[in-house]
Amino acid sequence: MSHSVELIDVEQAFGDVKAVHHFSAHIAGGEFFSILGPSGCGKTTLLRLIAGFTEPTKGRVRIGDKDMAGIPADRRPTAMIFQSLALFPLMPVWENIAFGLEARGVAKAQRRKRAEELLDLIALPGYGDRMVHELSGGQRQRVAIARALAVEPQVLLLDEPLSALDLKLRQHMRAELRALQKRTGVTFIYITHDQSEALAMSDRVAVMSAGILQQIATPQELYANPATPFTARFVGETNDLTGTLRGLEAGLATIATTAGRFTGRTGLGLEDGGRATIFIRPESMSLSRIEMPNSLSAKAVSLEYEGAVAILRAVSDHGQELLATIPNRNLADAPQPGEQIWLSFAPQEALVLADA
Repeated sequence: MSHSVELIDVEQAFGDVKAVHHFSAHIAGGEFFSILGPSGCGKTTLLRLIAGFTEPTKGRVRIGDKDMAGIPADRRPTAMIFQSLALFPLMPVWENIAFGLEARGVAKAQRRKRAEELLDLIALPGYGDRMVHELSGGQRQRVAIARALAVEPQVLLLDEPLSALDLKLRQHMRAELRALQKRTGVTFIYITHDQSEALAMSDRVAVMSAGILQQIATPQELYANPATPFTARFVGETNDLTGTLRGLEAGLATIATTAGRFTGRTGLGLEDGGRATIFIRPESMSLSRIEMPNSLSAKAVSLEYEGAVAILRAVSDHGQELLATIPNRNLADAPQPGEQIWLSFAPQEALVLADA
């Protein structure tokens, strides 16, 4: 059985620098849980706290039903995969996988048997006698995962393990990691600065900024209903306009900005007369040649073709860059650079949040 992980009001300070502030989360057994945020936000620090490489300055870490205070890394039911993978170049693949078992005194025949079972699990049967330099980047990634699973951890900690791979291989490995996690049932805690990785693989995602937890939610909820301006801007592309709140009614909020008045769904922390920002995803922007409700006058700048869609970049009359997604089927009607257009959106497809 995989174990749950609970972080209870955890703080971590290094001298006068506080890397993690009051972080609390409950990660269910068997969950694929990602921690997402920019470099330096405290992601790796949290992973090291769970692994036992560092003790929290304040707060508690529980794995399963046991408090981890004072329990060293080698006695915790966890395994960790680092960015570098740290495979041993002079050992064949099977010995790399079985290395942790050798350290625990497991006999060679049993180690080899377990390594072969794990090679089947990661879809590399027959690769046991190959050397590490004979493997592709994706194959090395899978071997590192198998080595971590060999010691039968209840929680697998992954520190941006795909960051060194090229885009196509990263996308392929996302699907493999997700499928492997489902097959094994092990709790995965995955840290990344890549929002697409977190959204594609995770059951839930925690978003962090400067050591502070911003939100924990499913990928769908995170994208559709960000709780804070930071989350709205960090997770996916967005257009945002800041102004003063001028009305709250029936779940909708109206905001007055230098570009006009706009209405969107009511988010958290709003007060009439307070500063607020309205967020509109590019795919929610509609293009027209005439003024519509909830619309911005803008000049088309460029059209970036991406296959299924194109990204229209425009600049509003007040100098703000705007993004709109145009489906492939509508490209014949796309504006030319320099053309004056209107970009509008439905109130239910925009979100108003209190300005941070």
